[in-house]
Amino acid sequence: MKLYRFLSGPDDSSFCHKVTAALNRGWELSGSPTYAFNAATGLMQCGQAVVKEVEGKDYDPEMKLSEQ
Repeated sequence: MKLYRFLSGPDDSSFCHKVTAALNRGWELSGSPTYAFNAATGLMQCGQAVVKEVEGKDYDPEMKLSEQ
């Protein structure tokens, strides 16, 4: 099964740590990162899609993707 997640967060080190943690759990970057201004918070936001192939499991919409 192939899984997809979109990671997002403020433009600070916490976002980099979030992506780094996903990479170290076997997720791979998918496409280019995004960067946009959030007018509601006044902050820049980052985003990055990641994908992961998981063998021996079937997809279930109730599963927590971050735990796979």
